[in-house]
Amino acid sequence: MTNPKLLIVSTSTVHGKPYLSYITKTVSEFFEGCKNIAFVPYARPSGISHDTYTAKAKEVFEALGFQLKGVHEWEHPKDAAQWADGFFTGGGNTFVLTNMLYQTGLMEEIREAVKAGKPYMGTSAGSNITGLSINTTNDMPIVYPPSFEALGLVPFNINPHYLDPDPNSKHMGETRETRINEFHAFNQQAVVGLREGSSLRIEGNKIELLGELPARIFQKDQKPLEVEPGESLEFLMTP
Repeated sequence: MTNPKLLIVSTSTVHGKPYLSYITKTVSEFFEGCKNIAFVPYARPSGISHDTYTAKAKEVFEALGFQLKGVHEWEHPKDAAQWADGFFTGGGNTFVLTNMLYQTGLMEEIREAVKAGKPYMGTSAGSNITGLSINTTNDMPIVYPPSFEALGLVPFNINPHYLDPDPNSKHMGETRETRINEFHAFNQQAVVGLREGSSLRIEGNKIELLGELPARIFQKDQKPLEVEPGESLEFLMTP
């Protein structure tokens, strides 16, 4: 693998701010040197159309000086991977996204393009698929993809929108930590809980935690770790 460049973002929108506005400087720097960005709109948040979702992303990226097209605009979506200098996959439903990536053949095309050096950015569901599997998503399985295996660009899993338990809540359902512990009863890989407004910037084996909040790292049979922005996360790149 040729030093993959990844920007794994917990959320596209923080409370009270427009779409991607809190992270535009980072996005601009991350895609520096790129002209054409292929946008993957397949996760369809709230069931919106591919065209509507693409228009939303296009407005932001064109203001930053990039050309952005939705992969659905090609007759054969795999051709988008050849056109693109970089990729952005938006959030929504991870099962819908994964299913479409397998149906179109883009799962393999994007994986190989990123391994060859093209930068990849994901938000929410688009971040889920950078890991080994989508089994730590928060989404409802409203469709059944051929596999839960994801892009496998990093040797761990992601849990975007990670929520800490509210000590004042009377809700009796499982916490996010409980769900991840259940995952580790059957799986080995680490899980990174990314809180809102946080992201991971990865180049090769170097990982930088961006944002103001710590990330919560879950490893099988170990106590969870709280890692602050600026602390080393390179241990996660060893499976």
